[in-house]
Amino acid sequence: MMDKQILVILLVTACRSVMRASAETEDFFQTSSLSRAQDVRPRMKRDWIWNQMHIQEEMPGTLPHHVGKITSSVNRKNARYVLKGPEAGKGKLFGVNEHTGDVYAFERLDREKKSEYYLTAYIVDKDTNQNLEPPSNFTIKVHDVNDNVPEFAQRLFNGSVPEMSAVGTSVTRVTAVDADDPTVLGHASVTYNIIQGREYFTIDGSGTIFTTVHNLDREKQSKYEIVVEAKDGPGLHGESSTATVVITVSDINDNFPIFTQTNYKFVVPEDIRVGSSLGSLTVEDPDEPQNRMTKYSIVQGEYRDTFIIELDASRNEGIIKPMKPLDYENIKEYSFSIEATDPTINLRYLNKAPPKNLALVYINVTDVDEPPVFSQPFYHFKMPENQRVNSVGSVLAKDPDAAQWNIGYSIRKTSDRGQFFRITKQGYISNIKELDREIYPWYNLTIEAKEMKPQGNANGLESIAQVYIEILDENDNAPEIPHPDDAKVCENAAPGTLVTRILAIDKDITPPDVKFKYSLIKEDSNFTLTENRDNSANITVKYGQFDRERAKVHYLPVVIADNGRPSLTGTTTLTITVCKCNDRGEPTFCEEPEMQVGVSIQALVAIFLCILTIVVITVLIVLRRRLRKQDRAQGKNVAEIHEQLVTYDEEGGGEMDTNSYDVSVLNSARKSSGKPPGGKPPRPALDTRPSLYAQIQKPPRPAHPQAVTGEMAVMIEVKKDEADHDGGGPPYDTLHIYGYEGAESIAESLSSLVTDSSDSDIDYDFLNDWGPRFKMLAELYGTEPSHELIY
Repeated sequence: MMDKQILVILLVTACRSVMRASAETEDFFQTSSLSRAQDVRPRMKRDWIWNQMHIQEEMPGTLPHHVGKITSSVNRKNARYVLKGPEAGKGKLFGVNEHTGDVYAFERLDREKKSEYYLTAYIVDKDTNQNLEPPSNFTIKVHDVNDNVPEFAQRLFNGSVPEMSAVGTSVTRVTAVDADDPTVLGHASVTYNIIQGREYFTIDGSGTIFTTVHNLDREKQSKYEIVVEAKDGPGLHGESSTATVVITVSDINDNFPIFTQTNYKFVVPEDIRVGSSLGSLTVEDPDEPQNRMTKYSIVQGEYRDTFIIELDASRNEGIIKPMKPLDYENIKEYSFSIEATDPTINLRYLNKAPPKNLALVYINVTDVDEPPVFSQPFYHFKMPENQRVNSVGSVLAKDPDAAQWNIGYSIRKTSDRGQFFRITKQGYISNIKELDREIYPWYNLTIEAKEMKPQGNANGLESIAQVYIEILDENDNAPEIPHPDDAKVCENAAPGTLVTRILAIDKDITPPDVKFKYSLIKEDSNFTLTENRDNSANITVKYGQFDRERAKVHYLPVVIADNGRPSLTGTTTLTITVCKCNDRGEPTFCEEPEMQVGVSIQALVAIFLCILTIVVITVLIVLRRRLRKQDRAQGKNVAEIHEQLVTYDEEGGGEMDTNSYDVSVLNSARKSSGKPPGGKPPRPALDTRPSLYAQIQKPPRPAHPQAVTGEMAVMIEVKKDEADHDGGGPPYDTLHIYGYEGAESIAESLSSLVTDSSDSDIDYDFLNDWGPRFKMLAELYGTEPSHELIY
């Protein structure tokens, strides 16, 4: 059926083209005849003759396809037609018969690629190629054929719809485009259809997808993939294209939270800080995090004011926190019911009543060794000043634990640096020094309370409390006048002239009704005193005229009394300087009063301490110099003693040399001492230098080593006995060096002092002439010694 429709369309199009060409030809001939009949001018009018050309796309048949014909009124045998343009010419899309003007298409055209072609026609002379007529532009239009399948703009579309949406809710829209000419009826029309997923969704003619059910549940299925078909109109045997649409079901808050446990148990110490977390409660909520708004609350129990449950929004957990301090001694266990709900849930989406989200919480409190607790957070006491020893007040702290340890009290030293107070074991505070309010009106003490645990137990815990002691004022300071030496008077002052105005001050606390009384001790002076109503007084000139030659400075004692209980009186001496003044009464020359020079006791003590320090330093310097001199003298003696120590630094025979000792050296030492072998030879004192050093030689090797071994052992025992019983000899750890190599030593002695050069012809007596520095070498290598010393 579709093939027949296409064939009919092609035939109709061909007929239209033939009829249009016939009409054009007929018009051409009629126009030409009429023109020739009416034109009486000597020159014949010329013009192009053709209309707009048309051709069908994808035209069947063999190439080239005839498009149309271009003609002109020029009727010359030497004229030829030329076609120019981007798609015209030899080897290109369009060409023209230069003799007849027929235009041909050498390729099949596709309207979807290009629907119109713009060309230019020329008629030129064959010989000269000159234009016989001006060039003319014309258009070739390509007619559409329904030969394209609708294509989706993309192969994959995405859409979203909230869960539990009503039927008919719009999800998304898909678009397919047909490249055929939309002006031709039925060529560009598209029909949409869902071929997979139609049980949940439907689509209309515009490509909009809608829901067909109202119970899409994200918790059951969160994504749907449907296949949409785009089908063309008549003419292509119903060919179509498809696309996939992924529809995501978005979440809404339609589920209640459910506790993961029915019972929650927590164990916390009693010293947990108020407001800190002691545990967390967990629930299950299938909704997405942004739609979880769990609210935790205590529904039963008397502990609503003891605990609070706060929401951790990041994890949707309930955090239990204490609102009050926990006390193991009062309550060891707490139990209460809790509920979890979501106040933001939309109840119209629920199909059934929500379950009861209840659980039980058990909190066990463990005992902790707590520090003492004071009966008050701070203490405020008052006491009068100038009290020698007086009770201030008492503090009280108790051990909150079941052990009820005794409490010891102390005052932190940093809070009572002057050591003005003390505290007893019972917590009574008293002063041990008189307190002056004018120096320190307040004392802030830090009292420490510590558990008095017996020995063997852990150290007792302690706590502190602040004690504020306010010193009450007493009337213990007499009033006085500040700056009493600032008064000046002119020598020619008239009677009644104001000299100065005085106002007394009192270091004590002055009540609002304080009243000072002023009076002069000397009434016969040239000054008089008048009291004012504002607790001040005026000093005025009584007789007038001062004589600077007699007195340049006047000292005026003023008595001030207050109205305290008891009333105190003080005397301040005013220093009034007599000055020379000008006509306006302004002082022009005043001699400053002589300052009374005196040294206070504190200054004398400071001077004395400085002098004493200088004397002590001088004595120490002198003693140090003397000690240095003594050390130098002792150093010389020690150096002389050190010169007597001779180290031979000889190597022994090693462990293998056990039978090669030559006792002849030891026997010679005994003979030189003048004592029998069993006697105790005399030993020189450490501070005496031997007068003679023998040259130590290596003894000859014994013929019978085994016979010498026993004698050598006897000699060693004798030496040990001497070292043990000789109290006047060197210390027991004195190093005894025997200048003898073992029998099996290949290297023999390495010492420069033990040598076989006793038979040498070299005479070392010249060393005695080289001075004291070579005296020891002269004694070692000289020929005078006749004894041997064995170390």
